[in-house]
Amino acid sequence: MKIVISKPDKNKTRQRRHMRVRNKISGTAECPRLNVYRSNKNIYAQVIDDVAGVTLVSASTLDSEVSGNTKTEQAASVGEVVAKRAVEKGIKEVVFDRGGYLYHGRVEALAEAARENGLDF
Repeated sequence: MKIVISKPDKNKTRQRRHMRVRNKISGTAECPRLNVYRSNKNIYAQVIDDVAGVTLVSASTLDSEVSGNTKTEQAASVGEVVAKRAVEKGIKEVVFDRGGYLYHGRVEALAEAARENGLDF
């Protein structure tokens, strides 16, 4: 007799968490949503107006402005770049959407760097 242990799919549970949060928050033109997506290699941040369905500002580790040796340093650099671009467009207040990820590590570094560079959330 063979016993199969099935582990829950981490990405599927993250997506369920993300949709649960997304049903409660949305970004407007006055207070857009700062969305974070994290892959194994890169991290992406977008400032989104959900009413119009438009991305206002974005930054990722693929941008040439982003620097850092470790992934956490790169995430902090992405937070800094996205905050500076948002402030240039006149966006000071956002709603933070962690994308179903735990507020720890790269996600936390990005959020703290965005706060330090002028975004309020």
